[in-house]
Amino acid sequence: MAGASRPRSFICHHVLWDARTRELLRVFNTDGQIENRVDSSSFQGFSIEYASNSKKEKMQGSFGFFQRSCNAIMGAADAVRRFAATGAFGDDNRRTEALVLTIDGMIWTGCTSGLLVQWDGNGNRIQEFQYHPFAVQCLCSFGPRVWVGYASGTVQILDLGGNKLGGWVAHSGPVIEITVGAGYVFTLANHGGIRGWNITSPGPLDSILGSELSGKEFLYTRMENVKMLSGTWNVGQGKASHDSLISWLGSRKDVGIVVVGLQEVEMGAGVLALSAAKETVGLEGSTVGQWWLDMIGKTLDEGSTFERVGSRQLAGLLISVWVRNSLRAHVGDVDAAAVPCGFGRAIGNKGAVGLRLRVYDRIFCFVNCHFAAHLEAVNQRNADFDHVYRTMKFCRSTNVFNAAAVGSAAAVQMLRGTNVTGEQPAEGMPELSEADLVIFLGDFNYRLDGIAYDEARDIISQRCFDRLRERDQLLREMEAGNVFQGMREAVITFPPTYKFERHKAGLAGYDSAEKKRIPAWCDRVLYRDSRSTLLSGCSLACPVVSSIARYEACMDVIDSDHKPVRCIFNVDIARADDSIRRQELGEILGSNEKIRYMHEELHKIPETIVSSNNIILQNQDTSILRITNKYGKNDAFFEIICERLSFIMGDGQASDHHPRGSFGFPRWLQVTYFSLNSYSYTISGEVDLQFRWL
Repeated sequence: MAGASRPRSFICHHVLWDARTRELLRVFNTDGQIENRVDSSSFQGFSIEYASNSKKEKMQGSFGFFQRSCNAIMGAADAVRRFAATGAFGDDNRRTEALVLTIDGMIWTGCTSGLLVQWDGNGNRIQEFQYHPFAVQCLCSFGPRVWVGYASGTVQILDLGGNKLGGWVAHSGPVIEITVGAGYVFTLANHGGIRGWNITSPGPLDSILGSELSGKEFLYTRMENVKMLSGTWNVGQGKASHDSLISWLGSRKDVGIVVVGLQEVEMGAGVLALSAAKETVGLEGSTVGQWWLDMIGKTLDEGSTFERVGSRQLAGLLISVWVRNSLRAHVGDVDAAAVPCGFGRAIGNKGAVGLRLRVYDRIFCFVNCHFAAHLEAVNQRNADFDHVYRTMKFCRSTNVFNAAAVGSAAAVQMLRGTNVTGEQPAEGMPELSEADLVIFLGDFNYRLDGIAYDEARDIISQRCFDRLRERDQLLREMEAGNVFQGMREAVITFPPTYKFERHKAGLAGYDSAEKKRIPAWCDRVLYRDSRSTLLSGCSLACPVVSSIARYEACMDVIDSDHKPVRCIFNVDIARADDSIRRQELGEILGSNEKIRYMHEELHKIPETIVSSNNIILQNQDTSILRITNKYGKNDAFFEIICERLSFIMGDGQASDHHPRGSFGFPRWLQVTYFSLNSYSYTISGEVDLQFRWL
């Protein structure tokens, strides 16, 4: 099979060849639609010089193969041109990333969307499966099983019918290669880590070993604590003074991670149009956004104390993460995402930008949002959140400074959250539900209902915020289960952060213009960790537990009509010490008689007898090769391969050709497989070998 590509994304077209004649049979796309063959007459004037060869036939055969290859390439290129003309280049999710041939003659392909497609030997699309929302990176087939490696670090096992047998998180980074050897399946991650898994997994031995290991969990569990500052600010297209940034982010002492979300960095029709145009070609960011990143970096002493590990901008939305240098070695796999919620779900005046990263092998997601404005637009704000939660998909960004996470490569017990409506979308679970910790911050624009401007001002002056919280739209919608399902917020003990007159200090700065907008807590920070209940403790089964140390607004900052808000988290993280866990596993295998017996049985090789007699084929006679499985307990899989070809040279001397890999049968050999016969505990089958005249 072959693919055609462009610089940024791929439209993969598969090419089917006849293995004997090397004839191009068809070109078809990932949807199973056969593409038209290209007329080869346009290449008749194409000439090639070949090195001299004593065999004219070999030269002609090589030219024919080259000609057919040209046809295939041009066919794929023609399909790409037609796709470009119809605007079909944008579907990167259908891009084929991996391909494997299974023992039953089927072909499996894996796509960037996580889709798995099964094809027959004639190139017909048989069926497709979706078990994981992340990109398929590699495929491996051995016996009756197919192993799938994903960009999330997950490995899954399927049978030849496509049924999922099991899966687990094998690495902290993408799985880029899988191979089989010596009774184990070995997986390679993009950061260079290699792990081995029993080829029979999942099986009875796994559950017993898991139970035994869980009893010793306290021996190899390590606890880490990270303090994190998350800040949000609608800057109203203005710029902040150094003093304002110090007031907002100056409480960073002992903080390991700083997350900053800005809204309305820049607005206007021209900015929105330019942002949309940049997004279509894979570009993002602006000079104004870079100014904010530089100013915040100076405030955080970037370079000496903190390092910026990633950022993402969508029109007026900007998010960035800084990590303290002492923690940097334990942070990696940084990905970015953006979801517009403006007009037609295409414009970035409203929407979200997000960053995803691993901290001590646990997945953290930070999402900066700006939802629909106006008092009455509650349902639209709920819909904006739903759209962001469902559709946010992370990928490498040009502003992501990615490095592989260093440290423990423990298998992560991923928290599988529920979808916001309880439904399962066709493409799988939302990616945000896969995270161990999710923090939403931003200008959510929820207002106060059923209260007049003057009444709200009086309550604020009395600091009776509990009375205002009863009027808060967001708290009401969360209690009704309409938005931010499963998320939490600290109790608000600061005045509403919207709307103020710029450069006017104190509570007297609330909007006193003609509209007199009612004050509201538009700017919020919400989170969800691994806990299913508030009483759950931090463990490998519940790896991330967060608590809020401070939740406050910087009321002295007067550079915008919104006040900046910050939330400081204490995050407990449970991780496994792999070296200790391997040591404990070895002791279990050596001391537990039942497990040791099962382990030996799994690696026991039945008696195998192979005849070394030569099979001589001549005059189109047929020879029968019988294969018998006398073991009875398990299926036996066999494969007939051609390891080398022997040639009789002109001088009568034999010459063997050993390829770097196996290749198909020679054209003069016809191999026919017959159905198997079963009797007693023995299963046998016959294979016909016949000489064919060319």
